Amino acid sequence: MTAGRSLAYLAGVEIERVQGLSGKRGADLRKAGIRSVADLLLHVPRRYIDRSLQAPLAELPVGEEVTAIGTVKKVSTRRPRAKLTIVEATVFDGSSYLFAVWFNQGFRARQLTEGAEVALSGKIERFRGRLQMKSPDADVLDRPAESLITGRVVPVHPSAGGVGPGWLRRAVHNGLKRSRPIADPLPPDLVERLGLVGRDTAIADIHFPDTMADTGPARERLVFDELFRLEVALAIRKHLQVEEEDGIEHAVGAGLVESFVGSLPYSLTGAQERVIAEIQADMASPHPMHRLLQGEVGSGKTVVAMAALLTGVQGGYQGAVMAPTEVLAEQHHLGLAPLAELVGVRMALLTGSSQDREAVIEAVAAGTIDVVVGTHALIQEGVSFDRLGIAVVDEQHRFGVHQRVSLRDKADGPQPDLLIMTATPIPRTLSMTLYGDLDVSVLDEMPAGRRAIRTIAASPGELGPVWDLVRSEAAAGRQAFVVCPLVEDSDKLQAASATAEHERLQAVFPDLRVGLLHGQMRSADKEEVMGRMRAGEIDVLVATTVIEVGIDIANATVMVIEDADRFGLSQLHQLRGRVGRGEHASTCVLVADPTTQEGEQRLAAMLATTDGFRLAEEDLRIRGQGTVFGARQAGMPDLKLADILEDIDTLVTARREAFALVAGDPGLDRHRPVAEELRALLGDEVEWLLIS
Repeated sequence: MTAGRSLAYLAGVEIERVQGLSGKRGADLRKAGIRSVADLLLHVPRRYIDRSLQAPLAELPVGEEVTAIGTVKKVSTRRPRAKLTIVEATVFDGSSYLFAVWFNQGFRARQLTEGAEVALSGKIERFRGRLQMKSPDADVLDRPAESLITGRVVPVHPSAGGVGPGWLRRAVHNGLKRSRPIADPLPPDLVERLGLVGRDTAIADIHFPDTMADTGPARERLVFDELFRLEVALAIRKHLQVEEEDGIEHAVGAGLVESFVGSLPYSLTGAQERVIAEIQADMASPHPMHRLLQGEVGSGKTVVAMAALLTGVQGGYQGAVMAPTEVLAEQHHLGLAPLAELVGVRMALLTGSSQDREAVIEAVAAGTIDVVVGTHALIQEGVSFDRLGIAVVDEQHRFGVHQRVSLRDKADGPQPDLLIMTATPIPRTLSMTLYGDLDVSVLDEMPAGRRAIRTIAASPGELGPVWDLVRSEAAAGRQAFVVCPLVEDSDKLQAASATAEHERLQAVFPDLRVGLLHGQMRSADKEEVMGRMRAGEIDVLVATTVIEVGIDIANATVMVIEDADRFGLSQLHQLRGRVGRGEHASTCVLVADPTTQEGEQRLAAMLATTDGFRLAEEDLRIRGQGTVFGARQAGMPDLKLADILEDIDTLVTARREAFALVAGDPGLDRHRPVAEELRALLGDEVEWLLIS
């Protein structure tokens, strides 16, 4: 390893120790999450200005996008009329003047003080004989005499906690001077084999490169480091789960699963057979299973889950299925109970509003119930199992990891196997990060007879043909969903509400039975409405996204999604999957007049494909990883440099190298610098990742 201070060491050096950051600026940075010198050195520039090739203002080409640099000579503000503020600035570089103007950006007058050195980025125009920029981006660089901004590539760091790029540039420079050389925690042969630059070079060049070409290798190395740290933590967690925990060697091939499959009125798909074999191989091992089951809407996950549960039951163990909502738990119970009856397995439902709650709890504890389906009520105090052997968690993204662990910990003795199911396709990039510690099975084949769903768009002002379609399908004995984003009308959001739309559609369809379902209803009322819908006693069900997952009404052929541009792409895909589950042709209508580019992109994607995995990748591209990781399970570390879409090749490499390193050194005893950096930079997040 290279000698010098490590990032692990610098993570323990408080930010106030850096010259220029004692006092208020240091406190402001600390509030923004930059608490140590290591945090500061990993706060990388958002862009660069190449002043080594900077042309004088007088020589800038008119009509082109450029970055102009000069000293602010004058700043003024005008308000020619109500609701219009104009800020004007004059910049001079010794060769010419440049005039900049901003509309309704009053903060520019505070940002641009006379005498400040600034970089203005925008299109150069000539107006009344003078050079001008309209609404350019502006960065205050530093004092004109500062050597960090003259004749070189100038980094522009993102402001943090109110501390601007100029102060951050000087602070990083001061921090680097005191910290270099920065030790490299990776084995030299690994760095050489992957063609990476050294850690010290990477951190120096990402902040103060000699040329713009130096920033590429620097970023490549630091992105690899960030992803490598994450994957090492996931690899350790997987090792702890798979290799060091005592599991149950289930009796695979005891006959119950074979009897179950043989009693089905249809044949399994090749994908179902493959995934069941993968699950049974896991369950037969002496270590607990931790497997993620992905499958498109209607791909047959329920049958696969039942086969896994029966694998446990046939050896004398119990199974548990945990769903995020009572509606989904009840739907699972309705779907699984007939399958359990085929082979004489005893099954019960346990939710917070179950009428026979106490009796079910006693039966589960006594072992007279083989499989229990429920909500988070399964992990509440007072619920215990006789011999829990397998836990199935549906729609894992709606649970925190601690809820999943709490269910698993209901078992005394060996750890039960864990199967996590989701009907929300997960992009490959996220399966290697958010779910990187799990083995993954994918149901990528649809059962025979599933018909494609037609998807069309409609304007909110042209719903006549849509309601005609609903009416004609109801006349043919079929049913429809109408989904709204809100429960009740809101003054702030002009979106269709379920309660108001229910009243309106009762007038539109006076001859049809129009029902209402939303999450604020009492559990008994929701159950009653869904029972009527399943029995065909409701023609049109107006609902919120409470029906997003798990609802299986084979007779439903029309899905109308109002204000569709307000829903996420995965939500839209899940809602569309509520129809097309029977033998009749089905239609999904997206009612929207999108006002944002993202809304337009989501609708275009929905109209272009019904492939959930393609839509998942598009959703990640549209929303960006920050949104996805922001809604992640609590504790998952943010990615500060890496973009898992753009850096997929680096992610694959980092995962391969991390898992190989942990396989050969599970305790990182021979790689102490890696272990120290992992704990120093991820901190409490490592504890989350290493929950066993």
